[in-house]
Amino acid sequence: MNGKAMEDFAQLVESLLERITCYVKTNAELVKLKVLDKASDVVSSLIPHTVVFVLVLSSLFFLNVGLALWLGEILGNLCFGFFVVAAFYGLIGLCIRLFFHKRMKRFISDYIIKQALK
Repeated sequence: MNGKAMEDFAQLVESLLERITCYVKTNAELVKLKVLDKASDVVSSLIPHTVVFVLVLSSLFFLNVGLALWLGEILGNLCFGFFVVAAFYGLIGLCIRLFFHKRMKRFISDYIIKQALK
């Protein structure tokens, strides 16, 4: 090869390396933006659900306190009302753990994956 051909070849390789470097940087930036988009989408959908969950949980708490006080008056001792409500929720929790744990876990993980892939 003569000097001119070697020079052209070196320029071609240098140009190719610059383009590859630019391509890799652009792809890395694109991946960052896609991850940021998915993360913000998941978080933004979880925040309203969390707010609703906290409000429902608060109202259920006060409903249960009222129910426990009312049952306590009926049973003649306030402690008995709280024991009955606690036993009721203990039984519900046990049933959910025994019969619905796997379904609930699958539903929640599917929901999170669906939000991440949307």
